[in-house]
Amino acid sequence: MRLFVRPVEGTASAEHVLRRLGDRARRRGLPPPAALTGDWFGGSAVLAPSVRVAGVDAAKAFATLDDQPQMSARQASAPAGAVGGGWIGYLGYGLTDPGRFPTGSSLPQAAWGWVDRVLRRDPDGQWWFEAIGTAEPSRELLDELGALVSAAPSPQEPAWSAGPVAGPESGQHRKAVRGCIDEIAAGEIFQANICSRFSLPFDGDPLELFAVGSARFGPARAAYVANERGAVASLSPELFLSRHGHVVRSSPIKGTTPRRGPEDDDNAQLLRESTKDVAENVMIVDMARNDLGRIAETGRVTTPRLLEVQPHPGVWHLVSEVRAEVAERVPNSVLLDATFPPASVTGAPKVRALEVIAGLESEPREVYCGAVGMASPVAGVELNVAIRTLEYTRGTVRFGVGGGITADSDPEREWQECLTKAAPLLSLLDAR
Repeated sequence: MRLFVRPVEGTASAEHVLRRLGDRARRRGLPPPAALTGDWFGGSAVLAPSVRVAGVDAAKAFATLDDQPQMSARQASAPAGAVGGGWIGYLGYGLTDPGRFPTGSSLPQAAWGWVDRVLRRDPDGQWWFEAIGTAEPSRELLDELGALVSAAPSPQEPAWSAGPVAGPESGQHRKAVRGCIDEIAAGEIFQANICSRFSLPFDGDPLELFAVGSARFGPARAAYVANERGAVASLSPELFLSRHGHVVRSSPIKGTTPRRGPEDDDNAQLLRESTKDVAENVMIVDMARNDLGRIAETGRVTTPRLLEVQPHPGVWHLVSEVRAEVAERVPNSVLLDATFPPASVTGAPKVRALEVIAGLESEPREVYCGAVGMASPVAGVELNVAIRTLEYTRGTVRFGVGGGITADSDPEREWQECLTKAAPLLSLLDAR
Protein backbone atom coordinates (compact mmCIF):
# COMPACT_ATOMS: atom_id res chain seq x y z
CA MET A 1 0.00 0.00 0.00
CA ARG A 2 1.14 3.53 -0.78
CA LEU A 3 0.15 6.93 0.56
CA PHE A 4 -0.73 9.68 -1.93
CA VAL A 5 -0.84 13.30 -0.74
CA ARG A 6 -1.71 16.36 -2.83
CA PRO A 7 -2.35 19.96 -1.69
CA VAL A 8 -5.77 21.42 -2.52
CA GLU A 9 -6.24 25.14 -2.92
CA GLY A 10 -9.20 26.67 -1.12
CA THR A 11 -10.27 28.17 2.18
CA ALA A 12 -13.77 26.78 2.71
CA SER A 13 -14.59 25.71 6.26
CA ALA A 14 -14.87 22.04 7.14
CA GLU A 15 -18.62 22.46 7.63
CA HIS A 16 -19.13 23.95 4.15
CA VAL A 17 -17.05 21.21 2.52
CA LEU A 18 -18.99 18.55 4.43
CA ARG A 19 -22.29 19.95 3.14
CA ARG A 20 -20.98 19.81 -0.43
CA LEU A 21 -19.78 16.25 0.05
CA GLY A 22 -23.26 15.36 1.29
CA ASP A 23 -24.83 16.91 -1.82
CA ARG A 24 -22.32 15.05 -4.01
CA ALA A 25 -23.11 11.70 -2.36
CA ARG A 26 -26.87 12.22 -2.79
CA ARG A 27 -26.51 13.19 -6.47
CA ARG A 28 -24.40 10.15 -7.25
CA GLY A 29 -26.26 7.66 -5.08
CA LEU A 30 -23.16 7.09 -2.94
CA PRO A 31 -22.94 6.35 0.79
CA PRO A 32 -22.87 9.56 2.85
CA PRO A 33 -19.68 11.34 3.96
CA ALA A 34 -18.19 11.19 7.45
CA ALA A 35 -16.36 13.89 9.36
CA LEU A 36 -13.98 14.60 12.22
CA THR A 37 -13.74 18.31 13.08
CA GLY A 38 -11.98 20.23 15.83
CA ASP A 39 -8.67 18.77 16.97
CA TRP A 40 -7.94 15.49 15.19
CA PHE A 41 -4.57 14.03 14.19
CA GLY A 42 -2.86 17.39 14.67
CA GLY A 43 -5.20 19.19 12.24
CA SER A 44 -8.64 20.76 12.25
CA ALA A 45 -10.64 18.37 10.05
CA VAL A 46 -10.63 14.96 8.39
CA LEU A 47 -13.50 14.42 5.93
CA ALA A 48 -14.33 11.15 4.19
CA PRO A 49 -16.08 12.01 0.88
CA SER A 50 -18.14 8.80 0.99
CA VAL A 51 -17.96 5.79 3.27
CA ARG A 52 -20.18 2.76 3.78
CA VAL A 53 -20.44 2.45 7.58
CA ALA A 54 -21.98 -0.85 8.68
CA GLY A 55 -22.75 -2.49 11.98
CA VAL A 56 -20.30 -5.11 13.23
CA ASP A 57 -20.79 -7.95 15.69
CA ALA A 58 -19.90 -7.10 19.26
CA ALA A 59 -17.19 -9.78 19.16
CA LYS A 60 -15.50 -7.94 16.26
CA ALA A 61 -16.07 -4.37 17.45
CA PHE A 62 -12.49 -3.94 18.70
CA ALA A 63 -10.78 -6.45 16.40
CA THR A 64 -11.93 -4.59 13.28
CA LEU A 65 -9.34 -1.91 14.05
CA ASP A 66 -6.54 -4.49 13.90
CA ASP A 67 -7.31 -5.09 10.21
CA GLN A 68 -4.93 -2.51 8.75
CA PRO A 69 -2.90 -2.70 5.51
CA GLN A 70 0.87 -2.56 5.61
CA MET A 71 2.14 0.79 4.35
CA SER A 72 5.29 1.26 2.28
CA ALA A 73 8.23 3.39 3.35
CA ARG A 74 6.85 6.19 1.20
CA GLN A 75 4.55 7.25 4.03
CA ALA A 76 7.64 8.46 5.95
CA SER A 77 8.01 11.39 3.52
CA ALA A 78 4.38 12.51 3.90
CA PRO A 79 3.52 15.91 5.39
CA ALA A 80 3.24 15.96 9.17
CA GLY A 81 -0.25 14.92 10.24
CA ALA A 82 -1.13 12.96 7.08
CA VAL A 83 -3.99 10.51 7.62
CA GLY A 84 -4.65 8.92 4.21
CA GLY A 85 -7.64 6.84 5.30
CA GLY A 86 -8.62 4.07 7.67
CA TRP A 87 -11.56 2.80 9.71
CA ILE A 88 -14.07 5.46 10.74
CA GLY A 89 -17.05 4.78 12.96
CA TYR A 90 -18.05 4.24 16.57
CA LEU A 91 -18.18 1.91 19.56
CA GLY A 92 -21.43 2.20 21.50
CA TYR A 93 -21.58 2.02 25.28
CA GLY A 94 -24.18 -0.69 24.67
CA LEU A 95 -21.32 -3.11 24.06
CA THR A 96 -20.88 -3.22 27.85
CA ASP A 97 -24.57 -3.79 28.67
CA PRO A 98 -24.74 -6.81 31.01
CA GLY A 99 -28.10 -7.79 29.48
CA ARG A 100 -30.65 -5.76 31.39
CA PHE A 101 -31.94 -3.83 28.38
CA PRO A 102 -33.34 -5.27 25.12
CA THR A 103 -30.76 -5.69 22.37
CA GLY A 104 -32.92 -4.19 19.60
CA SER A 105 -31.41 -0.68 19.77
CA SER A 106 -32.10 1.87 17.07
CA LEU A 107 -28.49 1.95 15.89
CA PRO A 108 -25.92 -0.87 15.76
CA GLN A 109 -23.93 -1.23 18.96
CA ALA A 110 -20.76 -0.74 16.93
CA ALA A 111 -20.23 0.33 13.32
CA TRP A 112 -17.16 0.87 11.14
CA GLY A 113 -16.47 1.76 7.53
CA TRP A 114 -13.21 1.66 5.58
CA VAL A 115 -12.27 4.81 3.68
CA ASP A 116 -9.26 4.97 1.36
CA ARG A 117 -9.34 8.72 0.61
CA VAL A 118 -9.91 11.81 2.72
CA LEU A 119 -9.80 15.58 2.63
CA ARG A 120 -7.71 16.88 5.53
CA ARG A 121 -7.34 20.44 6.82
CA ASP A 122 -4.09 21.07 8.66
CA PRO A 123 -3.57 23.50 11.59
CA ASP A 124 -2.66 26.33 9.20
CA GLY A 125 -5.88 25.99 7.19
CA GLN A 126 -4.28 24.22 4.21
CA TRP A 127 -6.43 21.50 2.65
CA TRP A 128 -4.93 18.21 1.44
CA PHE A 129 -6.29 15.34 -0.62
CA GLU A 130 -4.91 12.07 0.74
CA ALA A 131 -5.41 8.45 -0.31
CA ILE A 132 -4.02 5.02 0.46
CA GLY A 133 -3.97 2.29 -2.17
CA THR A 134 -1.96 0.73 -4.97
CA ALA A 135 -2.91 3.14 -7.78
CA GLU A 136 -2.66 6.93 -7.85
CA PRO A 137 -6.09 8.65 -7.74
CA SER A 138 -7.34 10.04 -11.04
CA ARG A 139 -6.93 13.68 -12.02
CA GLU A 140 -10.72 13.89 -12.46
CA LEU A 141 -11.30 12.95 -8.82
CA LEU A 142 -8.67 15.41 -7.60
CA ASP A 143 -10.24 18.21 -9.66
CA GLU A 144 -13.77 17.34 -8.49
CA LEU A 145 -12.91 17.31 -4.79
CA GLY A 146 -10.67 20.35 -5.19
CA ALA A 147 -13.62 22.28 -6.57
CA LEU A 148 -15.60 21.57 -3.39
CA VAL A 149 -12.85 23.12 -1.28
CA SER A 150 -12.21 26.13 -3.49
CA ALA A 151 -15.83 27.18 -4.13
CA ALA A 152 -17.01 30.24 -2.21
CA PRO A 153 -19.36 29.42 0.69
CA SER A 154 -23.02 29.99 -0.04
CA PRO A 155 -25.42 31.35 2.61
CA GLN A 156 -27.31 28.53 4.30
CA GLU A 157 -30.17 28.66 6.76
CA PRO A 158 -30.68 25.70 9.09
CA ALA A 159 -33.65 23.77 7.71
CA TRP A 160 -35.15 21.51 10.31
CA SER A 161 -37.88 21.34 12.90
CA ALA A 162 -37.74 19.62 16.27
CA GLY A 163 -39.76 19.08 19.40
CA PRO A 164 -41.49 18.74 21.76
CA VAL A 165 -38.85 17.33 24.09
CA ALA A 166 -39.49 14.10 25.92
CA GLY A 167 -37.05 14.52 28.76
CA PRO A 168 -36.11 12.30 31.66
CA GLU A 169 -38.15 12.61 34.82
CA SER A 170 -36.26 14.77 37.30
CA GLY A 171 -37.51 12.55 40.12
CA GLN A 172 -36.16 9.45 38.39
CA HIS A 173 -32.73 11.01 37.99
CA ARG A 174 -32.63 12.11 41.62
CA LYS A 175 -33.67 8.60 42.68
CA ALA A 176 -30.83 7.10 40.65
CA VAL A 177 -28.37 9.55 42.22
CA ARG A 178 -29.57 8.68 45.72
CA GLY A 179 -29.23 4.98 44.86
CA CYS A 180 -25.67 5.59 43.72
CA ILE A 181 -24.84 7.44 46.96
CA ASP A 182 -26.22 4.46 48.90
CA GLU A 183 -23.95 2.09 46.95
CA ILE A 184 -20.98 4.32 47.80
CA ALA A 185 -21.95 4.36 51.48
CA ALA A 186 -22.21 0.56 51.42
CA GLY A 187 -18.64 0.34 50.12
CA GLU A 188 -19.63 -1.11 46.74
CA ILE A 189 -18.04 1.69 44.68
CA PHE A 190 -16.19 4.97 45.14
CA GLN A 191 -18.13 6.83 42.42
CA ALA A 192 -20.21 6.28 39.29
CA ASN A 193 -21.49 8.29 36.38
CA ILE A 194 -25.32 8.51 36.35
CA CYS A 195 -27.04 9.57 33.14
CA SER A 196 -30.50 10.30 31.73
CA ARG A 197 -31.74 10.52 28.14
CA PHE A 198 -33.68 13.16 26.19
CA SER A 199 -35.53 12.51 22.93
CA LEU A 200 -37.52 14.61 20.48
CA PRO A 201 -38.98 14.37 16.99
CA PHE A 202 -36.64 15.72 14.31
CA ASP A 203 -37.54 16.57 10.72
CA GLY A 204 -34.40 17.45 8.78
CA ASP A 205 -30.92 16.37 7.73
CA PRO A 206 -28.69 15.17 10.60
CA LEU A 207 -25.62 16.15 8.55
CA GLU A 208 -26.82 19.75 8.54
CA LEU A 209 -27.50 19.55 12.27
CA PHE A 210 -23.91 18.42 12.82
CA ALA A 211 -22.48 21.10 10.51
CA VAL A 212 -24.31 23.88 12.35
CA GLY A 213 -23.38 22.48 15.77
CA SER A 214 -19.73 22.05 14.84
CA ALA A 215 -19.49 25.61 13.54
CA ARG A 216 -21.43 27.12 16.45
CA PHE A 217 -19.73 25.38 19.37
CA GLY A 218 -16.32 24.50 17.94
CA PRO A 219 -16.04 21.26 19.96
CA ALA A 220 -12.56 19.79 20.10
CA ARG A 221 -13.62 16.24 19.22
CA ALA A 222 -16.66 16.50 16.95
CA ALA A 223 -17.46 13.54 14.69
CA TYR A 224 -20.20 12.55 12.22
CA VAL A 225 -20.93 9.09 10.81
CA ALA A 226 -24.09 7.80 9.15
CA ASN A 227 -25.55 4.68 7.57
CA GLU A 228 -28.91 3.39 6.38
CA ARG A 229 -30.24 3.11 9.95
CA GLY A 230 -29.42 6.63 11.08
CA ALA A 231 -26.59 8.94 12.06
CA VAL A 232 -24.37 9.88 14.99
CA ALA A 233 -23.53 13.59 15.34
CA SER A 234 -21.07 13.89 18.20
CA LEU A 235 -20.17 17.37 19.47
CA SER A 236 -17.84 16.03 22.11
CA PRO A 237 -15.12 18.04 23.86
CA GLU A 238 -13.36 14.97 25.26
CA LEU A 239 -10.54 12.71 24.05
CA PHE A 240 -10.94 9.07 25.05
CA LEU A 241 -7.81 7.67 23.44
CA SER A 242 -5.14 8.69 20.98
CA ARG A 243 -2.46 6.26 19.91
CA HIS A 244 0.51 7.40 17.86
CA GLY A 245 3.23 4.81 17.65
CA HIS A 246 3.94 3.62 21.18
CA VAL A 247 2.41 6.65 22.94
CA VAL A 248 -1.21 6.52 24.17
CA ARG A 249 -3.01 9.50 25.71
CA SER A 250 -6.38 9.98 27.40
CA SER A 251 -7.83 13.30 28.60
CA PRO A 252 -10.67 12.61 31.04
CA ILE A 253 -13.14 15.40 31.81
CA LYS A 254 -14.74 15.35 35.23
CA GLY A 255 -16.07 18.39 37.08
CA THR A 256 -18.56 20.87 35.62
CA THR A 257 -20.05 24.24 36.48
CA PRO A 258 -22.11 26.70 34.40
CA ARG A 259 -20.18 29.25 32.33
CA ARG A 260 -21.96 32.61 32.27
CA GLY A 261 -19.73 34.20 29.63
CA PRO A 262 -16.15 34.47 28.30
CA GLU A 263 -14.95 36.33 31.41
CA ASP A 264 -16.75 34.18 33.97
CA ASP A 265 -13.66 33.74 36.15
CA ASP A 266 -15.66 33.43 39.38
CA ASN A 267 -17.28 30.13 38.42
CA ALA A 268 -13.96 28.87 37.08
CA GLN A 269 -12.34 29.55 40.43
CA LEU A 270 -15.23 27.88 42.29
CA LEU A 271 -14.79 24.77 40.14
CA ARG A 272 -11.07 24.70 40.84
CA GLU A 273 -11.80 24.87 44.60
CA SER A 274 -14.71 22.38 44.62
CA THR A 275 -13.85 19.43 46.85
CA LYS A 276 -16.45 17.26 45.16
CA ASP A 277 -15.37 18.03 41.58
CA VAL A 278 -11.67 17.71 42.33
CA ALA A 279 -12.23 14.34 44.03
CA GLU A 280 -14.35 13.19 41.09
CA ASN A 281 -11.62 14.09 38.59
CA VAL A 282 -8.75 12.59 40.58
CA MET A 283 -10.58 9.28 41.01
CA ILE A 284 -11.21 9.05 37.27
CA VAL A 285 -7.57 9.90 36.54
CA ASP A 286 -6.54 7.07 38.84
CA MET A 287 -8.85 4.71 36.98
CA ALA A 288 -7.54 5.80 33.57
CA ARG A 289 -4.02 5.22 34.88
CA ASN A 290 -5.06 1.77 36.06
CA ASP A 291 -6.70 0.92 32.71
CA LEU A 292 -3.65 1.98 30.70
CA GLY A 293 -1.32 0.41 33.23
CA ARG A 294 -2.72 -2.99 32.33
CA ILE A 295 -1.03 -2.88 28.91
CA ALA A 296 1.66 -0.18 29.32
CA GLU A 297 5.35 -0.82 29.74
CA THR A 298 6.32 -0.90 33.42
CA GLY A 299 6.73 2.57 34.91
CA ARG A 300 5.54 4.30 31.71
CA VAL A 301 2.22 5.79 32.88
CA THR A 302 2.31 9.49 33.77
CA THR A 303 -0.08 12.41 34.33
CA PRO A 304 1.25 15.43 32.39
CA ARG A 305 -1.82 17.57 33.25
CA LEU A 306 -4.05 17.44 36.33
CA LEU A 307 -7.17 19.49 37.15
CA GLU A 308 -6.84 22.08 34.39
CA VAL A 309 -9.92 24.35 34.17
CA GLN A 310 -11.04 24.72 30.53
CA PRO A 311 -13.92 26.66 28.91
CA HIS A 312 -16.46 24.73 26.82
CA PRO A 313 -19.88 25.70 25.39
CA GLY A 314 -22.01 26.76 28.34
CA VAL A 315 -19.76 25.17 30.98
CA TRP A 316 -16.37 25.07 32.65
CA HIS A 317 -14.73 21.63 32.91
CA LEU A 318 -11.87 20.15 34.91
CA VAL A 319 -9.61 18.32 32.43
CA SER A 320 -6.63 16.08 33.09
CA GLU A 321 -4.34 14.01 30.87
CA VAL A 322 -2.92 10.52 31.29
CA ARG A 323 -0.04 9.35 29.09
CA ALA A 324 1.24 5.81 28.64
CA GLU A 325 3.86 4.06 26.56
CA VAL A 326 2.93 0.67 25.13
CA ALA A 327 4.79 -1.78 22.95
CA GLU A 328 4.00 -1.15 19.29
CA ARG A 329 3.21 -4.85 18.86
CA VAL A 330 0.17 -4.46 21.18
CA PRO A 331 -2.88 -4.52 18.85
CA ASN A 332 -5.60 -1.90 19.02
CA SER A 333 -8.10 -4.52 20.16
CA VAL A 334 -6.04 -5.24 23.28
CA LEU A 335 -5.77 -1.52 24.03
CA LEU A 336 -9.55 -1.11 23.75
CA ASP A 337 -10.26 -4.25 25.74
CA ALA A 338 -8.25 -2.74 28.60
CA THR A 339 -9.80 0.73 28.49
CA PHE A 340 -13.34 0.67 27.02
CA PRO A 341 -15.75 2.12 27.99
CA PRO A 342 -14.07 5.42 28.86
CA ALA A 343 -13.21 5.90 32.52
CA SER A 344 -14.95 9.28 32.79
CA VAL A 345 -18.40 7.84 31.97
CA THR A 346 -18.25 4.76 34.18
CA GLY A 347 -16.97 4.80 37.76
CA ALA A 348 -14.54 3.25 40.20
CA PRO A 349 -13.93 0.39 40.42
CA LYS A 350 -15.05 0.06 36.81
CA VAL A 351 -16.51 -3.46 36.69
CA ARG A 352 -18.72 -2.97 39.75
CA ALA A 353 -19.63 0.56 38.66
CA LEU A 354 -20.92 -0.79 35.34
CA GLU A 355 -23.19 -3.17 37.25
CA VAL A 356 -24.45 -0.39 39.52
CA ILE A 357 -25.12 1.89 36.54
CA ALA A 358 -27.13 -0.82 34.78
CA GLY A 359 -29.23 -1.30 37.91
CA LEU A 360 -29.96 2.39 38.48
CA GLU A 361 -30.53 3.87 35.01
CA SER A 362 -33.90 3.43 33.35
CA GLU A 363 -32.83 3.47 29.68
CA PRO A 364 -29.94 2.02 27.66
CA ARG A 365 -27.21 4.51 26.76
CA GLU A 366 -26.70 3.03 23.24
CA VAL A 367 -23.98 5.01 21.40
CA TYR A 368 -23.87 7.70 24.11
CA CYS A 369 -20.86 7.28 26.43
CA GLY A 370 -19.11 5.10 23.87
CA ALA A 371 -16.52 6.44 21.43
CA VAL A 372 -16.43 7.85 17.88
CA GLY A 373 -13.34 8.32 15.74
CA MET A 374 -10.83 6.82 13.35
CA ALA A 375 -8.03 4.25 13.15
CA SER A 376 -5.54 4.95 10.36
CA PRO A 377 -2.58 2.79 9.26
CA VAL A 378 -0.73 6.06 8.62
CA ALA A 379 -1.70 8.33 11.54
CA GLY A 380 -2.72 6.01 14.37
CA VAL A 381 -5.93 5.94 16.41
CA GLU A 382 -8.00 8.78 17.84
CA LEU A 383 -11.38 8.30 19.55
CA ASN A 384 -13.56 10.75 21.41
CA VAL A 385 -15.84 10.12 24.38
CA ALA A 386 -19.34 10.13 22.89
CA ILE A 387 -20.85 12.81 25.12
CA ARG A 388 -22.78 15.83 23.75
CA THR A 389 -23.75 13.27 21.12
CA LEU A 390 -26.96 13.27 19.06
CA GLU A 391 -28.25 9.93 17.76
CA TYR A 392 -30.70 10.15 14.86
CA THR A 393 -32.99 7.30 13.76
CA ARG A 394 -36.38 7.20 12.08
CA GLY A 395 -37.30 10.83 12.66
CA THR A 396 -36.14 10.99 16.28
CA VAL A 397 -33.06 12.52 17.91
CA ARG A 398 -31.85 11.19 21.25
CA PHE A 399 -29.04 12.31 23.51
CA GLY A 400 -27.88 11.70 27.04
CA VAL A 401 -26.50 13.84 29.84
CA GLY A 402 -25.13 12.95 33.22
CA GLY A 403 -22.43 13.45 35.80
CA GLY A 404 -20.15 11.74 38.27
CA ILE A 405 -21.63 10.92 41.67
CA THR A 406 -19.50 10.87 44.80
CA ALA A 407 -20.31 10.44 48.50
CA ASP A 408 -21.13 14.14 48.95
CA SER A 409 -23.18 14.61 45.77
CA ASP A 410 -26.51 16.43 46.09
CA PRO A 411 -29.31 14.93 43.93
CA GLU A 412 -30.82 18.32 43.09
CA ARG A 413 -27.47 19.82 42.07
CA GLU A 414 -26.75 16.75 39.94
CA TRP A 415 -30.07 17.23 38.16
CA GLN A 416 -29.26 20.90 37.54
CA GLU A 417 -25.89 19.85 36.10
CA CYS A 418 -27.75 17.62 33.64
CA LEU A 419 -29.89 20.56 32.55
CA THR A 420 -26.78 22.75 32.16
CA LYS A 421 -25.18 20.14 29.90
CA ALA A 422 -28.38 19.61 27.90
CA ALA A 423 -28.99 23.34 27.30
CA PRO A 424 -26.54 23.85 24.36
CA LEU A 425 -27.91 20.82 22.51
CA LEU A 426 -31.54 21.84 23.07
CA SER A 427 -30.64 25.34 21.90
CA LEU A 428 -29.05 23.89 18.75
CA LEU A 429 -32.10 21.80 17.96
CA ASP A 430 -34.20 24.96 18.22
CA ALA A 431 -31.73 26.90 16.01
CA ARG A 432 -34.38 28.38 13.73
